[in-house]
Amino acid sequence: MASIGKILRRTFLIGSAAIVGGVAFGAYYVTRPAANPLKPREGETALSPFVLIDQQGVTLFAPRAEMGQGVMTTWAALIAEELDVELDDIRVLHGPAAAAYYNHALMGESLPNKDYDVSDFQHNLGEALGVLGRTLSLQVTGGSTSMKDGFERMRMAGATARETLKQAAADQLGFDRDQLKTENGAVIAPDGTRIPYTELAEAAGQIEPPEVTLRDPSEWRLIGKSLPRVDIPGKSTGTATFGIDVRPEGLKFASIRMNPKLGGTMNGFDASAAETMPGVEKIVDLGTGVAVIANNTWLAMQAVEAIDVDWGDAPYPPETDALFEQIAKAFDDAPNSTMRDDGDVDVLPEGATEITADYTVPYLAHATMEPMNATALYTGSKLDLWCGNQAPTLIQMRVANTAGLETEAVEIHTTYLGGGFGRRGELDFGEIATKVAMAMPGTPVQTTWSREEDMRHDYYRPGAMARMRGAVKDGKAVLIDGKVASQSPTQQAVKRYTGFSGGGPDKVLVEGFFNQPYAVPNYRMSGHIADLAVPVGFWRSVGNSHNGFFHETFLDEMAHAAGRDPLDLRIELAKTEFAPAAGCLEAVKEMSGWTGKTPNGVGRGVAMTYSFGTPVAQVIEVVDEDGTIRIRKAWIACDVGLALDPATVEAQMIGGMIYGLSAATSGEITFSDGEVEQLNFPDYDGLRMHSTPVTEVRVLETQKHLGGVGEPGTPPSMPALGNALFDLSGERARSLPLNKQFNLMV
Repeated sequence: MASIGKILRRTFLIGSAAIVGGVAFGAYYVTRPAANPLKPREGETALSPFVLIDQQGVTLFAPRAEMGQGVMTTWAALIAEELDVELDDIRVLHGPAAAAYYNHALMGESLPNKDYDVSDFQHNLGEALGVLGRTLSLQVTGGSTSMKDGFERMRMAGATARETLKQAAADQLGFDRDQLKTENGAVIAPDGTRIPYTELAEAAGQIEPPEVTLRDPSEWRLIGKSLPRVDIPGKSTGTATFGIDVRPEGLKFASIRMNPKLGGTMNGFDASAAETMPGVEKIVDLGTGVAVIANNTWLAMQAVEAIDVDWGDAPYPPETDALFEQIAKAFDDAPNSTMRDDGDVDVLPEGATEITADYTVPYLAHATMEPMNATALYTGSKLDLWCGNQAPTLIQMRVANTAGLETEAVEIHTTYLGGGFGRRGELDFGEIATKVAMAMPGTPVQTTWSREEDMRHDYYRPGAMARMRGAVKDGKAVLIDGKVASQSPTQQAVKRYTGFSGGGPDKVLVEGFFNQPYAVPNYRMSGHIADLAVPVGFWRSVGNSHNGFFHETFLDEMAHAAGRDPLDLRIELAKTEFAPAAGCLEAVKEMSGWTGKTPNGVGRGVAMTYSFGTPVAQVIEVVDEDGTIRIRKAWIACDVGLALDPATVEAQMIGGMIYGLSAATSGEITFSDGEVEQLNFPDYDGLRMHSTPVTEVRVLETQKHLGGVGEPGTPPSMPALGNALFDLSGERARSLPLNKQFNLMV
């Protein structure tokens, strides 16, 4: 069986080495190449873990989950760019769970810096730390890192494959490799001889890959262009396979119920009513819940609801107000971190005006369109698991231990994700499906959660509070002193994944709080961790999601207190600190025709946040239509350094904004008697087409390093909307959701 002890010790030691430098592994251990997980059959050649060539052509094994962010298309374009094939000529499949597919960029994101001001040395240090992702088997899709991770690796994979194929042709034809060129999936000799890659693949597989040089950007054909998405045909025709679409032969169907008082025990149950329902095949005791296996999903859901269960109490205060009282108490303790402490915030500058404000945001659900599900086939000696997931290697280790198997005996089949947003980086849905399948060995069982189970058993975006103090003088912001308090998704996730309690300064808790690119001379930002047992996790943009609201709403309040235009003040503060951020603000000012003046019945608000390496500015416009407020227009400007696919960047910015606006207008998870009160989308609504603003996006490319795009569109949307509502009504929103304070069209 896979030794969780070994896994935990390894994780702890590597973590110690990365943090304190007190544990050393041999250089070989850290730098040795990961094994190629592709096992070619006869007639196939795996030139790397990413590129396989057979008689049908080129296949890219993409290690990042496709959950609507276009990763498969852009990774394929990076390969095609160097390999000299067209995008249409590349088949894209998700790679297996393997260390070779580690996320190189993820580790560098954890360095305790503001990111936008990193020196070349700090950037290179982050790159060097990326190798630890392999030793930890971090095959993870998250943190808006997929393109940062793949930009050079995929081009290198394509270039290496190209030059290896050329060498195979050179050996066959008697030319030097430098005399050959490639075009449209073939090697071409000086005499015009043309050999398709498919005919060279077998020989190329026997050649040690040569050193290669990547092409100059002036030669790019595909990178930087808007390309047709490779996943759209299948999704448009209903032929794409999501986790819920998996249909192995002999499939049975299951559904589950878990304690609605999250983390509480199951004291016992009576399944007699469910057992008599025609088509029900098995009742499964999961220890912390129950499952029903039946001949269809709907029956399984009805039967599991018929089970009478005695649930234990939740290990946290049972009511929402009591939870937030506990969060507020975290302010009384010493901060977990103070990652920005410039100047002296304890002394109010002479002649300055002091401003204070408190803010609150609720718990939020991920609310993926496709509820949690997984299909498992357990034989006793092997386990196959089909599901959409964001962490194949981690879920592989977890289900292996659940089934008592070595990790090598578990095969993870990653499907398309019907929404991820961080939720499918968790492991619970795979573990539960494995337990259910173990009750029926030799039979594949698909375990699908009802919408109600999914909504009420999430790892929520934590509720959070902020206490802000600032000062303005002579029209300038001269002091910001902020404190944020919430549960720590990072500490909980480390505990869930490894069994160890996470410790140390929590950067994720204060991201989007301490690292905003504004030149304020006295600037201190602290994070306080609330000790609560409500399950929390990584939600799209994570800490930035609440800190963007706190920081940018307060900055708006400071601008008005200083008698300044909120957009102009931001430009002034950003210009000397980080020019790309100021550039985004100047862009939305131009795009929206911002004058700082709006007619009666119209309100405009602005916000800018820096997250995941990308500054994003947004202007939101609202209108009062006979007492109902509609979000009418939006303008977005982002600086991603290099837009690998401008259409994908634009789509992600709009999608991220809509996700944030949905949360801002109506998103809220509340508790009563320890149970989540929201059951389904009528209780947890989002923007509809008629209430979504017409949006214009401008993609800038001035900053030095490649930025992320999947999440940065979310954080500025919430404060921009709140600031627009203030401009419209004169009422300041200091808590979310906004539908509690304003009559919004939803």
